[in-house]
Amino acid sequence: MSSITQRLICVLAVVCLPLIAGAQDKPQADLPVTRAVLFSSGVGYFEHTGAVTGNTSMPLNFKADQINDVLKSMVLMDTGGGNVTSVSYPSQEPVERALRSFGVDISGDPSLPELLDQLRGAKVVVQAPDNIAGSILSVETRTKIVGDPPTKIEEHLLTLVTDRGIRTVGLDSVQSLTLADPKLQQELNQALSLLVQSRDKDRKPVNIKFEGEGKRNVRIGYLVETPVWKTSYRLDLSQEKPLMQGWAIVENTSDSDWEDVSLSLVSGRPISFVMDLYTPMFVPRPEVKPELYASLQPRRYEGGIEAEEKIAELRQSNRRKGVAMDKPAAPRAAMADAITGGGALFAGRGMAKQQAEAQDLALDRGVQSVASAGDLGELFEYTLQHPISLARRRSAMLPIINQPIDAEKVSIYNQSVLDKHPLNGVWLTNDTGLKMLSGPVTVFDGGAYAGDAQIGHLAPNDKRLLSYAVDLAVTVDPSVRSNDEITAAKIVRGVLHISRRHTYEQTYTIASKAPVKRTIIIEHPFVNGRKLLEPDKAAEKTPQLYRFRVPLEANQTGKFTVKEEQPISQTIALLSYNANALGVYLNQKQIDAEVRNALAKAIQMKQQINALESKRNDLQRQLNNIQNGQDRLRKNIQTVGAGSTLGQRYLAKLSAEEDQIESLDKQIKSLSDQIEKLNNELADYLNKLNVG
Repeated sequence: MSSITQRLICVLAVVCLPLIAGAQDKPQADLPVTRAVLFSSGVGYFEHTGAVTGNTSMPLNFKADQINDVLKSMVLMDTGGGNVTSVSYPSQEPVERALRSFGVDISGDPSLPELLDQLRGAKVVVQAPDNIAGSILSVETRTKIVGDPPTKIEEHLLTLVTDRGIRTVGLDSVQSLTLADPKLQQELNQALSLLVQSRDKDRKPVNIKFEGEGKRNVRIGYLVETPVWKTSYRLDLSQEKPLMQGWAIVENTSDSDWEDVSLSLVSGRPISFVMDLYTPMFVPRPEVKPELYASLQPRRYEGGIEAEEKIAELRQSNRRKGVAMDKPAAPRAAMADAITGGGALFAGRGMAKQQAEAQDLALDRGVQSVASAGDLGELFEYTLQHPISLARRRSAMLPIINQPIDAEKVSIYNQSVLDKHPLNGVWLTNDTGLKMLSGPVTVFDGGAYAGDAQIGHLAPNDKRLLSYAVDLAVTVDPSVRSNDEITAAKIVRGVLHISRRHTYEQTYTIASKAPVKRTIIIEHPFVNGRKLLEPDKAAEKTPQLYRFRVPLEANQTGKFTVKEEQPISQTIALLSYNANALGVYLNQKQIDAEVRNALAKAIQMKQQINALESKRNDLQRQLNNIQNGQDRLRKNIQTVGAGSTLGQRYLAKLSAEEDQIESLDKQIKSLSDQIEKLNNELADYLNKLNVG
C-alpha cells in the first residue's frame, strides 16, 4: 500500500506544479513596512506603502494567530484611482469538514479498502501484476487460514467489472492503482493538498489584489499583537536642575526587517480585543421531517339540495368584514423600492468607483498623521525624528526624553516601610510637557550611582515621590497616645445615646546627623472617619496617606506631632443593661445633670429588682434541694415499709417538708409578682424618658 500512497503523492505534485507556476506568472508587488505605531497596550499598527503598476497582487504572510487581528483592522487604499478588488486567504474551515466536501472523502484517515469502497463504480487501472482496467464493483474482506500452526488472517479482495467480465484481485498483489477519471483524480489531489496546508499552522498567506491602470501609490495598514514597548529612565541629581533621560525599549518580533521605518510610540490604554473572524461559523438548524399521511378510502356521497341563501349570506359576510379576495399584488418594482428605501440594491461599476473615491477621501481624513510628538486624543505619542532600521528578531533602545526636570531631594519616612530610618528620595514634578510611562529609574548623584527607583505613570505637571536608598543619617522614633472622652449624652425612650470624642496623637522624634539641611516627608496613615486637627492640613494626601513636609536643620533633633480626632456614637438599651455598668456614667461630669439623675433613678429601680431576683433565686435553690430530698425519702419508705418505725419517721419528715414546699412556693410567687410589677414600672418609666 505504500507504493500506492507514493503514486498518489506523485500525481498530486504533477497536478499542483502548473498551478504554482501559473501563480508565479502573475505580477506581484513588494511593499515594505514604512510606518509602525506601537501602543503600550500590546498592539501595533503597521503600514506598507509603495507603487504598483496595472493589475497586480500583494502577498503578505502572517502568523496564524495574527489573522483575526488583520481581518478586524486591515485598511486598504489605492490613491491612484484604482480599486482593491479582493483580499483572499486560506480558509480556517475545520479540516474534517472540508475533506468531506470533496468527491473522495479522506476524512477520518480511511484505509485503502475503505477508500476504494467509496469509489464503487469509478473506473481504475490496476497493475497486479498485469494491467487490468475496469470499474470497481466491491471491496470484500475474507478470513483464511494459513501456515503451520494454522493462523487466521484477513484478505482484502477488489472486484472489478472489466470488458472480459468480473475479475477479483487481492489487494496484497496490487502494485499500483490509477484513477481513470481525471475529475476524480483532481478531487483526490485537492483533498491531499488541503491536508498538507493544514499542517502549516505557523504561516498564513494573505493576497491583496489591486486593479487599475498605470503606476500609482497604494497603502496597506493593519493592527496586530506586539510586545508592549517599555521605558526606563536615568535621573541625574548632580546638576543644579536635575536631568531626566528616558529610553524606550522596542522589539521587532516580525519576520521582516524594518528599513527606514517611521516609528511612533503611543502611551495609553486604548480598548483592544480579539475576535475570532477567521474560523467559519455554522448555525445549527433544526431537522424537519416530512409528515406522512395514511391514504384515505374514497367515499360515496348522496345528492342533496344546495343552500343558496346560506352561500350568499357567507359571501356577503366576507365582504362586510373587508376581506379583499382579489386585491392585485404590489408591483415588483414598488416592492423593491420598499425594501431598499427607493435606492438601488446593486450599484454599477461607475457608481462603485465614485463611492470608492469618496470613501478613500473620508478614510484619508480619518487617519491622523503622526509626523510630530503630541497628544493623540486621550493618548500621547512619541515620534522619532528620524526613520529607524531594525532587523527582524532584534530589539533596540531609543531615546524619547532628555531634558531637565523639577526634582527636590527629600527623605521619606513611612513607619510601615522602615521603622527607624527614612528613605532617600526626590519629589518629582513632571514639567517636561511629556507623559511618562511607568518604569524603572536609575538615580545618579554626585557623579556616582545612588540607587534604583520605580515610577508610575506620570502625566504632565503631575507630582510623584521616588525613593532610591536608605537615609542612614536620619533616625525617627514614633510614639502613639490616645484619649477617649464623652462629649454628650441623652436618653430617648429607654435608649441611652452617648457621643464620644476619641483623640489620637502620634509624635515623631526626628534626629538628623547629616551635615546639611534635610526636608523630611512624613507619610502618616489616613483613617476614614478621623479629622485632622494638628497640623490643619497636609502637603499632600492620597487615599491611604497624609504627607507632611517637615524641614530639619543639620545636626538637629526635633519633634513633629500629628493629632486627629474621631467622633464615636454609642447606644445602650437601659432596660436590659447591667446596673453596675450603668453606674460608670454617673461620675461623668460631661453628662448633663438631668440625664445623670434619670440614670440614677433607673439604676435604683434595677437594683431593687436585682435584690428581689437574688432573694427569689435563694428560695428556688431551697425548694430544689427539698424536692430532691423527697425523692430519696420515698425510695427509703418503699424499702423499709411505711408501717415500720423507720418508715413512720420518714413519713413524718416528708409531711414536714411538704409544708415547707408550700410555704416556699407562696414566697417565690409573691417575689415574682413584685419583680414583674417593678419591671413594668421600670419599662414604663424608661419609655417616657426624653432628657438630654
